[in-house]
Amino acid sequence: MHLDAVSRRLEPSADAAAGWTVDGGDDLDGCDLDRWLAERAAAPMADRVPVLTFGSNRCPGKLTWLREHLGLVGPVVVLRARVEGLAAVWAAGLRTRDGARPATLAPAPGAVETHAVWMATADQVAVLDRCEGRGERYDLVRLEVGRVVAEDGARLDRVWTYWAGGPVRAPLLVDGAPVAVSAVAQDAARDLVGEPASAVPDAVTVEQGTPDPHAWPDRVFVYGTLMPGRRAWPLMARHVVGEPVEAWLPGRVHDTGRGYPALVRGGPGRARGALLRLADPPAALPRLDAYEGPDYRRERAVAHTEGERVPAWVWTWPGPVHGAPLTAPWPPGGR
Repeated sequence: MHLDAVSRRLEPSADAAAGWTVDGGDDLDGCDLDRWLAERAAAPMADRVPVLTFGSNRCPGKLTWLREHLGLVGPVVVLRARVEGLAAVWAAGLRTRDGARPATLAPAPGAVETHAVWMATADQVAVLDRCEGRGERYDLVRLEVGRVVAEDGARLDRVWTYWAGGPVRAPLLVDGAPVAVSAVAQDAARDLVGEPASAVPDAVTVEQGTPDPHAWPDRVFVYGTLMPGRRAWPLMARHVVGEPVEAWLPGRVHDTGRGYPALVRGGPGRARGALLRLADPPAALPRLDAYEGPDYRRERAVAHTEGERVPAWVWTWPGPVHGAPLTAPWPPGGR
């Protein structure tokens, strides 16, 4: 977390609504990240999109420079991430401003690197657009290759990133191969001689316009009437692609006695349900919000499947509950 030239440590937390806590100061150590953001009138995590950064944009000094020169405002949430199958490599062209050779991203089977993911607001993406020269030097894209895993173990599918928009930022091929940033220092990189790599088909999808926070993640966790076979499944089914996956997340499901259950996040229990993939999240979520009604709050959470942790939308019950916690998916053995 970066704000006012100060960086604060984030820690994963299953009990925090945002999934993270922040070292917020003398009286806010271990504060829920969404609470910390709200106290500064900043966008919550559910209104931010994951943008993979692989160069100086993860450095506190660069963030301060972006604030001073490009108008970056508000808290910047930066998650450390393990990146597999992709590598930061030296680009074909030099930077006009200082003659340095910038980094670019390229598919790299077998590579494992540590980079960073901004959980960025729309205004912060606009600053990154200006910094990276979106539409000229780089394109803003959704990644279709590689694997990105955050520090909390969550797999971040189809994150946004900046990808070479032309030969000047394409990977530099020296003797037919890209040169990893981790293998050659900047001073030596300036003197490299080679040719731009060709585009890699199907590696990315170019983003048009401003990223929509509702577009990520494309999974939902359901535990009641929207589960397969339950009474509201026809409403959900029209938006779902692929097969349901059994999943759970930390929390407790209560039988409200009103014909529907209530999920309370956190605690030692396991809320069991199904993980579903949406074909078009921005189109589906408003319809599902309307079905759930004002008593529920849609949040992002990390669902657990067999061997993986996957970010998903979930509808939680923010108020008091009166029914006893359930130990099986609601309703036990019925519709």
